[in-house]
Order: sequence, then structure tokens, then C-alpha cells
Amino acid sequence: MSSNGTGLTDKVALITGAASGIGKGIAEKLAAAGVKLVVTDIDKAGLQKLSNAYGDRCVLCHVDVTVEADLERATAMAVEHFGRLDIAVNAAGVGGFARIVDQTEAQWDHIVDISMKGTFLSMKHEGRQMKACGNGGVIINIASLNAQQPAAGMSAYAAAKAGVEMLTRIGGMEMARHHVRVCAISPGLIATPATQDVFATPALYGGYMDNILLGRSGTVDDIANAALFLVSDAASWITGTTMLVDGGAANNRYPDFTKLPRTQQ
Repeated sequence: MSSNGTGLTDKVALITGAASGIGKGIAEKLAAAGVKLVVTDIDKAGLQKLSNAYGDRCVLCHVDVTVEADLERATAMAVEHFGRLDIAVNAAGVGGFARIVDQTEAQWDHIVDISMKGTFLSMKHEGRQMKACGNGGVIINIASLNAQQPAAGMSAYAAAKAGVEMLTRIGGMEMARHHVRVCAISPGLIATPATQDVFATPALYGGYMDNILLGRSGTVDDIANAALFLVSDAASWITGTTMLVDGGAANNRYPDFTKLPRTQQ
């Protein structure tokens, strides 16, 4: 496989949430650059569909990112199977919509556990393996525009993703001595299976379009291209920071979907 000038040929990457959406898109982009993959997801059926997608340069691993033993097993598998771990992309996450006064504790825990605790546990074991391998590495966390831009009805998700951005900054501080860079990508509205309801609801979609300076929603490829840059040698002096990939939406006010009729929220 060609490295496309990125210096990534035969490096090894572990990706969480890789059975669909942004995680899958990044896996495909890295595979095309010559990277060997450990593809993980909680969706067993989704993983099975990928069983022949990357050939013998990939291993699949069922992982629940809220279970520490799963992350410890997956990162060890990367080293056992391929001899090293150079790249990690933490794309597993989940959202939800509820006003603070209406949100249940269970809803809050579900979103925060997957989106923030899962990122922490992933970073912990990815960082340990990279340190042990001694080759340095790059960890990319998928945050969100809502880490920086508040959105009514999205308190748990926004708080969790803000936590991901801070974990990224602290990870960059702590892991630099081991030559491990830690960065985040904060996407705006991206067309994925998780956002299909937004695209199917004119009032929701219109609210987003009014907010995006470049006048279009993002694609998985937009995020995968950003990830490819951040893990490449071209980004070797970038760490502890977040790249916004949002079409300029952060410069506007997030749409207030709490004003819509309940049937459209």
C-alpha cells in the first residue's frame, strides 16, 4: 500500500467506534495510507461486516469502552499481533437530547460514561502501550463542536466532549516525555448514521445550515482527512490541542432546538 507521503506505511493504529461513521471513515483513510489496524467497536454485527474489508492487515476486537478490561485487552492485542502501537483514534461516543431539569441520571451516565470515561480509559491503555513500545505515538480523540459551543438540551453530551478536550490537553502535557502526541478533532455536523434524523428533519437541518459559514454539512471524509494530517509527520510539532472541523459554525450561535415542537426535537 502507498503511504501517500504521510510516512505511515506499516504503522499500527487502534480505533474505537470503528464499525460505522467517523471511526470507520478514519479506519478506511488510514488503511489506504498503509497503516495496519486494530478495529474495535461494541457493535459485533458491524464489526463482522468489516471482517474482509482490510485483509490480513487488520484484526477486529469487540470492545465496550466503558469496561477497562476491554481496552487493556485491545491495546495488548495490537502489540501481540503487530508488535507495536503507533496511533490511536478514540471515536466511540454517543449523544442525546434532554433539558437539564428533565434528564434522568441514567441518561446522563450513559452519555458521559461512553463519551468521556471511555476516552479516558482508552487513552490510559493506549498511552501505556505506546510508552512500553518506546516508539512514541499519536492519540487522536474525537470531541465535538459542542465541547466549545453550548447547546440547549445537550448538557451531558457537551459536558462530556468538553471533558474530552481537557483530557486531550492534559494528555499532551503528560505524554510528551514519552514522545506521544495527543490531539483532538471537534467536528461540526457530519453526515453519519448517528445524525440521519437531523438530515431527515427540515427544521433541524435548516437550523444547522443557518449556523455553518461554509454553507454545507460536513462529511466523514472531512474528519478523516484531518485525522490523517494529525497522525502524520507533517503534524509532528502539534500536541495538546483541538482542531475544529466545523465549516466555521463555531463563529455563530448553536441552534436552539428546545424551541421546536417536541415532535421535532
